[in-house]
Amino acid sequence: MLERSHGASALELAGVIGEAARRLGIPRTRLYLVDLQQRRLLPLPQSGLTAEEREGLDVDGSLGGLAYRTQEVQSTRAGDTAWFPMVDGIERIGVMQALTPVSGSGSGRLMEAGRALASLATLLVVSKFSHHDPLVQGQRVRPMTLQAELLWAFLPPRTIGTELATSSAVLEPAYDIGGDAFDHSFIDGLLHLTLVDAMGHDLASGGASGAALAACRSTRRSGGDLRDIVAAIDRTLAQWIPDRLMTAVIAELDTTQGDFTWINCGHPPPLLIRDGHVVQNALERPPHLPLGYGFHSSNPPEQEYARLQPGDRVLLYSDGITEARSPTGDLFGDERLADTVIRSTASGDNAPEALRRLVQNLLDHHQHHLRDDATILLVEWHPSPRPR
Repeated sequence: MLERSHGASALELAGVIGEAARRLGIPRTRLYLVDLQQRRLLPLPQSGLTAEEREGLDVDGSLGGLAYRTQEVQSTRAGDTAWFPMVDGIERIGVMQALTPVSGSGSGRLMEAGRALASLATLLVVSKFSHHDPLVQGQRVRPMTLQAELLWAFLPPRTIGTELATSSAVLEPAYDIGGDAFDHSFIDGLLHLTLVDAMGHDLASGGASGAALAACRSTRRSGGDLRDIVAAIDRTLAQWIPDRLMTAVIAELDTTQGDFTWINCGHPPPLLIRDGHVVQNALERPPHLPLGYGFHSSNPPEQEYARLQPGDRVLLYSDGITEARSPTGDLFGDERLADTVIRSTASGDNAPEALRRLVQNLLDHHQHHLRDDATILLVEWHPSPRPR
């Protein structure tokens, strides 16, 4: 399978995986990738799909969707079909459907083979994602605006994690984002986090956020700390995009000790969620001036500090979340945000599933017509054991 995959196109991947499955004793497979908004599971692009098959599956109303949400193998009652999660690290990609008896003699071997095949199939899909447009198109249900296309090109995977910490993010409106962006990355025992919100909702806003992420990464990868990153972004905007102001939270989590440090430049304060409750004002500090004025270029603000406890979650979000209004004018608000996160935590959802549910609630509240970008980044410190 690996040998054949090197020269296979995106449209040939399904056939390569299907042939390997048959050699393992699984007569038929079908792969589904989750759409950009995590509402539908869409079939891996291949020739011969009917219009009905292209519709895919509902994430919240199908057995395949249950496998995606829980990251656990699901089987039909008849035992003739199994659904295997497709996970890259801890980033959920989709599911693999295996049409084969999974009960009786040999079922354990087939289940183990299915898990291995789904893992390998995930790696093959991810390896071709950056340069095979059918895979990108296969995750979209409608066209994307120019500024959204620009920003998505800069963004990292939605979910990253290790045995010690998980970071998961979502960004809406997915096909029409303008100035919000996020970044997260692991480096030297630290989890780096960035959330920016550029003024406006046009191509220049997307360009400003893209430049901010580039300044952040360049500084971070050169050994700079949070203050250096703030200064670099402020200097970059003031020099090259002087008409665009930006709010931001730049943060780091020491994944061994649980030390959380951050600088807030005009952004909503992070929320600390502990033992199923929001700890009021735990991370609220007087915010500094937004970026783009140039005031932080030579004298960046000092960073704030808090010590987390195992199991704590920190929620970073843009004002497009709390200020989103329903068609009747009802604000989503801070209380609804906190209540949604708490309910998801109480139900045992892991970080990416908690965020998916939160965004679905936000979109339902706003009837899927957000007027502003809404970005959320949820971090969980779990020294031991790591959640699913």
